[in-house]
Amino acid sequence: MELAIKVDVDTEQGTRIGVPQLLTLFAELNISATFLFSLGPDNTGRAIKRIFRPGFLSKIRRTKVMSNYGIKTLLYGVLIPGPNIAKKNAAIMRLTHALDHEVGIHCYDHIRWQDHVHSMSATEVQKEFEKSLNSFENVFGFPAKTAGAAGWQANTFSFAAYDKARFLYASDTRGYRPFYPRIGDTVFKTLQVPSTLPTLDEVLGLPGNELKNLTDFYLSQLQPQQANILTIHAELEGMNYLSWFREFLLAVQARNISIVKTAKIAENALKSEKDIPICGVIQASVPGRSGKLAVQEN
Repeated sequence: MELAIKVDVDTEQGTRIGVPQLLTLFAELNISATFLFSLGPDNTGRAIKRIFRPGFLSKIRRTKVMSNYGIKTLLYGVLIPGPNIAKKNAAIMRLTHALDHEVGIHCYDHIRWQDHVHSMSATEVQKEFEKSLNSFENVFGFPAKTAGAAGWQANTFSFAAYDKARFLYASDTRGYRPFYPRIGDTVFKTLQVPSTLPTLDEVLGLPGNELKNLTDFYLSQLQPQQANILTIHAELEGMNYLSWFREFLLAVQARNISIVKTAKIAENALKSEKDIPICGVIQASVPGRSGKLAVQEN
């Protein structure tokens, strides 16, 4: 059995504090993971506009957003100018790659992509995505080969941008196995490796899901003979929930489950390309998360 760990890095604080703490933990446990970076301004404070979405306030209460993100981060882009994440933290990003972790794109501006990508034109989506491509190459000195969209927000225009970039794979969806995405009559060329497991902020605080029970919960969700992809966040598992995450990883290793980069799941799938299904991608709700996400159809 294999478990891929994909780290979404949403904020400047998560990059500056959460990523180094995860790097230390992964070095201790001899784990290689996938880090997807936000590469432009941190405008986290603008997420306040989601307050009217069903489930948004309950998620804030369950996941203790104020204590996890801090007041300064929650003011970025509103009362405080959002810092450019890549410019301030390029050394940390390069260190991540130097330590043999996979690196890729999460977004340029997290809030702009997550909240507005579906109202953008094809040209606007391409321009926004090119900002992240250029910023990534400025930091690392080589082109990105993967991305995972902010908030699992993807559509025809973003999939077309990935095809143009000739990515090895992408991870923008929630689902159950690697697939080629189809929207309408268009089948896209970039393999999707979906997140198959719920995220910590989707399950934490729900009845029966107190933190002490979550290691057993996640272990029960892992499936043999199937790709298991867990998305974590540098701002959560890399910070306030780091101790729990260490306990979980030790429990995984104790069961001889291999922890791998997401690219390994993609590469294994591509070896048997004729067996990769073509699946529709729809906008659907996911338990524990507000709004709708890109979801793999059965």
